[in-house]
Amino acid sequence: MSFAPEPTFQHDSLPKIGIVLVNLGTPDAPTTDAVRRYLREFLSDPRVIEIPPLVWKPLLHGVILRTRPRASAAKYAMIWRDDGSPLRVYTERQAQLLQGLLGEQLRTPIVVRHAMRYGNPPIGKVLAALQAERCERVLVLPLYPQYAASTTATALDKVFEFYARTRNVPELRTVKHFHDHPSYIRTLADSIRAFWLRQGRPDKLLMSFHGLPRFSLDRGDPYHCECHKTARLLAQELGLEADQWTLTFQSRFGRAEWLQPYTAATLEALGKQGVGRTDVVCPGFVSDCLETLEEIGIEGKQTFLQAGGREFHTIACLNDQPAWIAALADIARDHLHGWIDRDRAILEAAAQQAAQRARTLGASR
Repeated sequence: MSFAPEPTFQHDSLPKIGIVLVNLGTPDAPTTDAVRRYLREFLSDPRVIEIPPLVWKPLLHGVILRTRPRASAAKYAMIWRDDGSPLRVYTERQAQLLQGLLGEQLRTPIVVRHAMRYGNPPIGKVLAALQAERCERVLVLPLYPQYAASTTATALDKVFEFYARTRNVPELRTVKHFHDHPSYIRTLADSIRAFWLRQGRPDKLLMSFHGLPRFSLDRGDPYHCECHKTARLLAQELGLEADQWTLTFQSRFGRAEWLQPYTAATLEALGKQGVGRTDVVCPGFVSDCLETLEEIGIEGKQTFLQAGGREFHTIACLNDQPAWIAALADIARDHLHGWIDRDRAILEAAAQQAAQRARTLGASR
């Protein structure tokens, strides 16, 4: 096994802490070819599709990648921004804003970057860039509030895969989840309250989480339980009674049973029951994306209104709201204890002394 080349070491450079915000990913463009490339990578992940390869690969390459990209590209085109994919734009902004905020709050030098599990920028490339910037400690923070093997775990797989090929491995920490973090719950609740202050309150608040196959729960994945805990804590923070909110799961794929109740079926039922106004929030997503803007904001709205509902609203994800960046900083700091307790001036002096000692010993660089 060969290891990747290490960046040139500078004795007088200041060691830094690197933070990587990891999100799912997005196609590079709302085109059939770009979506096909993205889906090929995404649907080839054995953590995402737990079907034996001999069964799955012919179906993926012979049917799905021939038919689904065109339809998905049309959906992406409906939500695409002038500056690109909403998921990419907001994830990039979150990293930039978190860098600025932590730079003000902490004395230790911090480098914050974003990466995508599928698509660009890839996790390995971002970790290599942190090495080049002499980040000797790295915190990986997947932007999935609730842990699932098909999201958080597969992102960490890529992180460990990169360091398996690295000679000089940094100190490494990872964030498993933040589904019940007080700052996350409070920020979600405040965002919903602010929306209701502008638009009034609904008859029903629907909390829609991304779905997973039912067998994931049976095999020990904690995702289902963590979604329920997030929903319960959020309802408590908002002071909602049991009949004022409900939890559902969206984005079902294939014929197998998925986690229930299903979002689409629930919206149809609410419309038929004569529920006048329904608001939908997606607490499993911290950035608006295809699933929130198109699946909920367009398809979900149509389902509810055609079934007899009167008024439908989607509540935006936390995106780049200042309160969310502050909450993200709280989550990051909780995992940085012991790494951020030294004064920058002390670090700089130590770096200069190390450089001087190296020169004394005859080091060439």
